[in-house]
Amino acid sequence: MKKFLASLTVMACAAALLPVEPAFAISRYNSTSMSCAAVQRVIRREGAVILRYPSRNVRGMTLYDRYVVDSSFCDGHEFADRVTVPSADTPRCPVRACKLRPDREDCFPLQPGCLGF
Repeated sequence: MKKFLASLTVMACAAALLPVEPAFAISRYNSTSMSCAAVQRVIRREGAVILRYPSRNVRGMTLYDRYVVDSSFCDGHEFADRVTVPSADTPRCPVRACKLRPDREDCFPLQPGCLGF
């Protein structure tokens, strides 16, 4: 009985160490070293990426965020909203980033993020 409990404990500990779901790596890119078309192409190809770029307001600070192809890459309480990032050929390259969805009570027709209700 002691051997059975010991082996059961070992198996439970081993199972707890296994990942529940696979971890997917997310690619990171410097948006200012790519053209706007290349930034959009890599987001379309990979679905979600992290883009880094220098801050316009604070010298020496690097900003970064996760950018997605559409809302299917966001959490359930988020939606893919239009934003811009700097690229090598334009200061405002249009992309999408996940933003919190507004509460239903705060929504008005055609407001971004309200169409999913």
